[in-house]
Amino acid sequence: MPTTVASLIEIDNKGVAWITGANTKVVEVALDKIAYGWSPEEMHYQHPHLSLAQIHSALAYYYEHKENMDGEIEQGQREAEALLARLSDPVLRQKLLDAKNRR
Repeated sequence: MPTTVASLIEIDNKGVAWITGANTKVVEVALDKIAYGWSPEEMHYQHPHLSLAQIHSALAYYYEHKENMDGEIEQGQREAEALLARLSDPVLRQKLLDAKNRR
């Protein structure tokens, strides 16, 4: 009879994958791999609160759901770029500086 092994990944109410007990999103581990090319051992060195088992589980989850997760990453990047563009607006920047200086 097959045995079921508990997963180290859990999905919250919003559909976001988290590493169980680590307060770390799977996408954060995936981004370490994508952006820096880090190995699981380097990720463990950089994030000692994550075990190698948790890191490998997160990477496995990422590769199993790569298309959806890459879409989430791209959406987050577009939102960050839009926010940066708004904050780079010289008129808005001047208004914020004026408001700060009036205190």
